[in-house]
Amino acid sequence: MKYGFDNEKYLKIQSEHIKERISHFGDKLYLEFGGKLFDDYHASRVLPGFEPDSKLKMLLQLKDDAEIVMVISAADIEKNKTRSDLGITYDKDVIRLREVFTERGLYVSSVVITHFNGQASAISFREHLEKMGVRVYYHYLIDGYPHNVDLIDSDEGFGKNDYVETTRPLVVVTAPGPGSGKMAVCLSQLYNENKRGVKAGYAKFETFPIWNIPLKHPVNVAYEAATADLNDVNMIDPFHLEAYGETTVNYNRDIEIFPVLNAIFEGIYGESPYKSPTDMGVNMAGYCICDDEVCREASRQEIIRRYYRALCDLASGKDNEAELNKIALLMRQMKLTTADRKATVAAKERQEKSGTDSLALELPDGKLISAETSSLLGPSAALILNATKHLAGINHRVKLIPKNMIQPIQKTKVNYLHGKNPRLHTDEVLVAISMLSLFDENCQMALATLPQLKGSQAHSTVMLSEVDQKTFKKLGIDVTCDPKNSKQN
Repeated sequence: MKYGFDNEKYLKIQSEHIKERISHFGDKLYLEFGGKLFDDYHASRVLPGFEPDSKLKMLLQLKDDAEIVMVISAADIEKNKTRSDLGITYDKDVIRLREVFTERGLYVSSVVITHFNGQASAISFREHLEKMGVRVYYHYLIDGYPHNVDLIDSDEGFGKNDYVETTRPLVVVTAPGPGSGKMAVCLSQLYNENKRGVKAGYAKFETFPIWNIPLKHPVNVAYEAATADLNDVNMIDPFHLEAYGETTVNYNRDIEIFPVLNAIFEGIYGESPYKSPTDMGVNMAGYCICDDEVCREASRQEIIRRYYRALCDLASGKDNEAELNKIALLMRQMKLTTADRKATVAAKERQEKSGTDSLALELPDGKLISAETSSLLGPSAALILNATKHLAGINHRVKLIPKNMIQPIQKTKVNYLHGKNPRLHTDEVLVAISMLSLFDENCQMALATLPQLKGSQAHSTVMLSEVDQKTFKKLGIDVTCDPKNSKQN
């Protein structure tokens, strides 16, 4: 696998930069963490070499100085808002994240419920957390937020919120998803810390867009594709350009809100510590790109991947036409077509020859492997077998799983579990060769190659089952699908 990002350098200079920012303010820094603290698979796809838990590892280097405050909106609790990637509600994710952070040695000091207006579900969630020994605070709705600066910067605005007690110099403010109110919590704390004579500062940690690479760099365009549903737009930071004569990249929401933030900072401190939205950031990822072309190509593939995902969502009944149109426009701007994905071309060629559903895989070394649907195996399962045999140097004619072993599994699926599709999925094939590996050296060698599939690109001529998609994700394979269902399923 080709790497374009130096992860070790990132961990070192990012933690150093945060320490430096803490020293600028004296007593305390509130660091708003955008995106995911761990499981950041988007970053690892567009910056090959970036580990999905890099930000968590970086925080662990600061764990003696850091505490985490988790934020959740009462409105999200009330409507049972769900994380699309995990399928769990935000309130359950707060509990999950707290457990993960604590297990990794980080101190989670409290939870703040924002946008509180007496919602019964929020009160119930607070009681549940307090029974677990978690400190919980309320932050209230403020009329005219964020533009009514006079009210916000007063005892009837931020002053009405619960003061969140913190004890460490770095306070990381994070949430299960966007729109939770992280920034408002940070600003409210600055106001209330200032009233108590504590010199506290604010900074923002967003990985994307990367401020010190070009606006139309594929890495930044891939971020726009990833947030097409939020309608985020990357822009040149006009405040930074005016203040320093330097071109940097930010995104529309931070640029639009900056004049208001500036006014709030002036109300709290007497003057603003920042001249631009870029100044507020502490992201050092741009300095850690070690092979620009590798990151560019990975990002081009991510844009195409997002396009296929939006197509499949639309075909599945999701109302996302605006999102799809935006990604299609980004593809045109980048002069990309689906033919720029080698696995897509190979899968379609296999389908044309076989006349049946097919799937192709581009290994990290560029080798293309393909497979088709058979009476015994779905294309995903067949592809995994073909790929592992290639990597292990096993002759393609060798059958890792005997036919007489597959047939009883099919009988169980159809006769006892009442399934309609008798063909084996990827997880079933992997379980089968795991059992056979006790007696068969070929199966042992095939299993040993599974880690080599990480970073591969795959394409299916039909939408895959949820089981197959999850298996590919666990193996580190980025898969795309044509937006249609299998006729054989």
